[in-house]
Amino acid sequence: MTKKGSCNCGKISFEVRGALGTPDACHCSQCRKQSGHYWVSTDIEIANVTIKGERHLNWYAASPKVRRGFCKICGSFLFWHPNGRSSIAIAMGAFDMPTNIKLAHHIFVREKGDYYDIADGLPQEE
Repeated sequence: MTKKGSCNCGKISFEVRGALGTPDACHCSQCRKQSGHYWVSTDIEIANVTIKGERHLNWYAASPKVRRGFCKICGSFLFWHPNGRSSIAIAMGAFDMPTNIKLAHHIFVREKGDYYDIADGLPQEE
């Protein structure tokens, strides 16, 4: 099984081999500011990901422990990667449809925006 996706302008594309992990919605202030809302992603082993157009990929050190990958042409926020970790989080919104998976839970809900409610009944972690 493979899933494909890309940034908004198509300069960066990716392919994931194998099943997608269950996605989570991150409501932390960094994800909200980077994406404009909360950010939903799935964790994938890096060995199972092929990225094309890497010359258009820019990495932002969001903290000393984590970097965020985005397209330097269109600005799409695609990847979240903790330093030294063998997996990478990939934005669910960047995948081509259908993904055939559903959101599993919400994280960092204590930092969520005050302009929305989480009312889907899924587990929430502070």
